[in-house]
Amino acid sequence: MDMPKQNIPLAIFSKLGAVVCFIIMATMVKIAAETVPTGQIVFFRSFCALPIIIIWITLRGELRTGLKTDNPTGHLWRGLVGTMGMTLGFLALGLLPLSEVKAIQYAQPVLVVIFAAMFLGEHVRVFRLTAVALGMAGVLVIMWPRLTGFREAGLDPYLAVGAMVAFGSAVMAGLAHVFVRKLTATEPTSAIVFYFGVTASTLSLVTIPFGWVMPGAAEWAVLIGAGLVGGVGQIFLTSSYRYADASVVAPFEYSSILLAIAIGYFVFAEVPTLVMLLGIALIVVAGVLIIWRERQLGKERAQARKVMTPQG
Repeated sequence: MDMPKQNIPLAIFSKLGAVVCFIIMATMVKIAAETVPTGQIVFFRSFCALPIIIIWITLRGELRTGLKTDNPTGHLWRGLVGTMGMTLGFLALGLLPLSEVKAIQYAQPVLVVIFAAMFLGEHVRVFRLTAVALGMAGVLVIMWPRLTGFREAGLDPYLAVGAMVAFGSAVMAGLAHVFVRKLTATEPTSAIVFYFGVTASTLSLVTIPFGWVMPGAAEWAVLIGAGLVGGVGQIFLTSSYRYADASVVAPFEYSSILLAIAIGYFVFAEVPTLVMLLGIALIVVAGVLIIWRERQLGKERAQARKVMTPQG
């Protein structure tokens, strides 16, 4: 299959579409978390997205060939780690403000640098190490007021648990990103997206004995809606990286914090603190520096390949 031509405006539009979809999905998950167990929410988010994904694969003409895999074990590991990340993220949404969960999860690209060095053998020099340290400092700034809830009277320890759970979801998402990087070397994108949905749906069924509930009309709406919107968001996200390099579209991820703050304020009456905004600023700066450095390294590698290619 031919690679699509670069289309930066379409890539940016797709990325922003993904951002909007995932924030709407998170809002629905947070509403559902008030009455529905986390494992049940994970099931609906994953299972209800599958029809959208199948339609997308069909429209791309890849229904017969796009789901073939030479690495089922790789998909399984990606599914396990990704499902853990999703579960922790949804659990955190039930414990913390929406914008705070999103801010802590911004640690993912910072953590990817660490995991890529550990598991993919990528070299990390001083520049990226400095950006990683800056990002982790931002995460600590956001989490510190919550973590003091373990030892100071009058503070809610559940908020401290929520902060740790949100960070755990960022860790799992970072690991999942590394697994996806390895899978993309041999597996089509459609297979990666589809088998994750299947794996997450199957694994979430394990939580049935821990207390699923019969949803009411409102719960049915937000559960199914979260799955459908999440599926559309996944398609937007995948499309954005098909039409432009990651370094071009990745910075637009940070626009989600504005939506998260707005929805948190108007829907859940959540007001961000100055400390949280400071932490967000540090993480965003670190993330942008890492993305910029990745872009520079990509140019250097492309130039090196061009020099090494024999001229006819």
